Amino acid sequence: MEVDELVRGVLARERRSVARAISAVEDGDADLESLSAGLYPRTGAAVTIGLTGAPGVGKSTLAAGLVGAARTRDLPVAVLAVDPTSPYTGGALLGDRVRMQEHATDPGVFIRSMATRGHLGGMALAAPEAVRILDAAGYERVVVETVGVGQAEVDVAAATDTAVVVLAPGLGDAVQMAKAGILEVADIFVVNKADRDGAPEVVRELRQMLHLGAARDWDPPVLTASASQGEGIEELWEAIESHRDHLAASGALAAKRRSRLIREVESLAAERFRLRAAEALRADPQLADELEARRLDPYRAAAMLASRAAE
Repeated sequence: MEVDELVRGVLARERRSVARAISAVEDGDADLESLSAGLYPRTGAAVTIGLTGAPGVGKSTLAAGLVGAARTRDLPVAVLAVDPTSPYTGGALLGDRVRMQEHATDPGVFIRSMATRGHLGGMALAAPEAVRILDAAGYERVVVETVGVGQAEVDVAAATDTAVVVLAPGLGDAVQMAKAGILEVADIFVVNKADRDGAPEVVRELRQMLHLGAARDWDPPVLTASASQGEGIEELWEAIESHRDHLAASGALAAKRRSRLIREVESLAAERFRLRAAEALRADPQLADELEARRLDPYRAAAMLASRAAE
């Protein structure tokens, strides 16, 4: 399929074209730059929601609930499940699509698992580009989901308008999230499976951690939900909408998106520079010999490679 034809298909919200465009992101396709150039002017309208947390907290059920909430409001919605570590999707939201089956035939819903193999910069760049494809296709709400707690989740939080962190009782993940820096980037917290023992303790512990943190112009709410029972979904939806209204009214939404784009361009440029430096190193095996023989130190070697890569 030619790039121009693919662009037209995405803009027309043809599911096959949208799927092929995201595959191009996954694979680092040679036509990705042309595809991005064709779609970028038609982006910027979608509300993006990052959904993250440890495996087993019920993110897939919450995501399905958010899809249902969007569709009751007649909003087209997409779910992008990102696996940051593997070219397979066994641990991602949609490796098992059973929980999303009720939405599978809805033409207003697009569901996709995505690995980040081949893309420059890994998930930090692959996820935003895939989100832009969904944005250009006219999906007014885009949910981005990841598994685990760590830098990958920080990246996803930074790549979305509203970052939702999901916890559950019995997993001991609140402290782990504090260590990973998730508390600083989260906009909304949801303690799912709130009907289980220990849920009030998780809520209390989380609020104590937030109280000890630095002051912010947005006070992240700590919600409870039992997504499998359909409880707490509307409250989560309203919190997401409230956060976006807050960002828009304060001017922070435009500032956040601008900062996000700048970081993305910096990352893309840095990755390309790294690849050119790596090529220069492979082309000059003597440089590695000099390093190994201790006749050249790593800083000087890096300076030499940077100079060559900039030529």
